[in-house]
Amino acid sequence: MSANSQSAAAALVQRYYDAFNAADVPGMLACLSDDVTHDVNQGGRRSGKALFGEFCGYMERCYKEQLTDIVVMPSSDGSRVAAEFTVNGTYLSDDEGLPPATGQSYTLPAGTFFDIADGKISRVTTYYNLEDWIAQVTGKAA
Repeated sequence: MSANSQSAAAALVQRYYDAFNAADVPGMLACLSDDVTHDVNQGGRRSGKALFGEFCGYMERCYKEQLTDIVVMPSSDGSRVAAEFTVNGTYLSDDEGLPPATGQSYTLPAGTFFDIADGKISRVTTYYNLEDWIAQVTGKAA
């Protein structure tokens, strides 16, 4: 692989985040392989675009989020990408197993790891500190 692969991988992930920030789920899905693997923070693994799209719909109902300070870091061969960013959000509607939503705001550091294959994202694995998020939305120290 070459610097072109590295640049293409970084551009693909940036398009994914641009679509995320525009609440453009079809744009996000366009960046993904049909058999994408999605690992949810402290949750299960989903496979395929359809389940990823369902997850996005659920997230849009419960949360309004914008990502800032995005830093995209591709591997030298462009097969993997890491991204670090800040999640700026509002908790809109109760998410099962989490505190009640009352429109609370939160700011949370997070990161995602991606696999890239055949010009598409084939894995999305996101991590953030859930206890920090809970402390922010409940007003209790972590």
